[in-house]
Amino acid sequence: MPPEVFPRRQVIVQRQFERLRELLRAIGPDNTFYSAKYEAAGAPGKVARLHDFYERFPFTTKEELVLDQATTPPYGTNLTFPLERYTRCHQTSGTSGVPLRWLDTPESWDGMLEQWATVMRVSGVAPADNLFFAFSFGPFLGFWTAFEAGLRLGCRCLPGGGMSSVARARAVIDLGATVLCCTPTYAIHLAEVAVKENVDLSRSQVKTVLVAGEPGGSILAVREHIASLWPGSRVVDHHGMTEVGPVSFECPARPGVLHVMESAYLPEVVDPATGAQVEAGDRGELVLTTLNRTGSPLLRYRTGDLVKASIDDICECGRSDLALEGGILGRVDEMVVVRGVNVYPGALDQIIRAHSDVAEYQVRISRAQSLVELSVNLEPRKGLENPDALARQLEGAFESALNLRVPVLPVPPGTLPRFEMKAQRWVKE
Repeated sequence: MPPEVFPRRQVIVQRQFERLRELLRAIGPDNTFYSAKYEAAGAPGKVARLHDFYERFPFTTKEELVLDQATTPPYGTNLTFPLERYTRCHQTSGTSGVPLRWLDTPESWDGMLEQWATVMRVSGVAPADNLFFAFSFGPFLGFWTAFEAGLRLGCRCLPGGGMSSVARARAVIDLGATVLCCTPTYAIHLAEVAVKENVDLSRSQVKTVLVAGEPGGSILAVREHIASLWPGSRVVDHHGMTEVGPVSFECPARPGVLHVMESAYLPEVVDPATGAQVEAGDRGELVLTTLNRTGSPLLRYRTGDLVKASIDDICECGRSDLALEGGILGRVDEMVVVRGVNVYPGALDQIIRAHSDVAEYQVRISRAQSLVELSVNLEPRKGLENPDALARQLEGAFESALNLRVPVLPVPPGTLPRFEMKAQRWVKE
């Protein structure tokens, strides 16, 4: 069988430009949100080259969308078609502010299912697989698109909504699940519950743990920890957002690297402070234009996700789609400056998860005389004889990696909260 041939960079860019022009024509004056936004900004209704788009069209922010939906409830004005054309309604998780409602037409929904199917295919999911979805089926888009994409591939799809964690752990074994879909945190928690309730994970047939929702899926220490809890499995990362859809899949040649699906998105990586595009290899904020979601489009949307683009035009896997080293590194708005040092949640998570005796943790942010201080509550694994020694090890690791003194306080096992959705480990005091 001949090797798969992937489009090179210049082909990808040309296709994106053509699809962008189609999108702008389709939106036209009917989308009140963007027609008003671009008229106020003096942006043209069409572009002659991509540079014009980057230079003349302003960013779209979540704050704008929240205000629009508050002013024109319940869906706002970012709708290209009459309301009757929309058949799906979903909502963002709300973990980083006010939730957004998002409508989709059958056409845009079909496109997102194909994107999700791509995530699964590249992850090695095949029709013979049994997919277990370990989350409650609320209004968040990712649950529904993932489930329906699995059906589209011909897989047996096993919903885990409305079940306790112990019931899910037993179902994974009893139903012969081969793929587990959840957040990195919940994959760890589900395994811990299984051990506590004497569910024998050595009987598990799970070969792939497909994770998203948090940066941990691309952090080596977290991946190794999850794989150790689910014997014989490998961890595969990806990411997406309700308002944009499934965005990336993990590179099959480089674990911990995510490829943006550039057939569906026009991505940029910009300086969060200035908005200027950063050089490949530098950290910046991921900005996305949705090329396939005509009914509820987003143009130059500031996702708030911190990423680092690879410097290579062609990846080891043969693809030229934008590669994000380390996946999603964190959220731009979650960075904390502590005594002049920029501290990201993902950096702390990587340090902490390198210590296998850590069961859970919580970072506390406080202010003393206008200075930001960090401390960590550490929950050791059950049965650890010397939690204080582990705390001192972590304090040393923080000082070595960040040049910061971060106090670590051990707490009794079972003290800290567990999370099914995105973990919220950072607490402001």
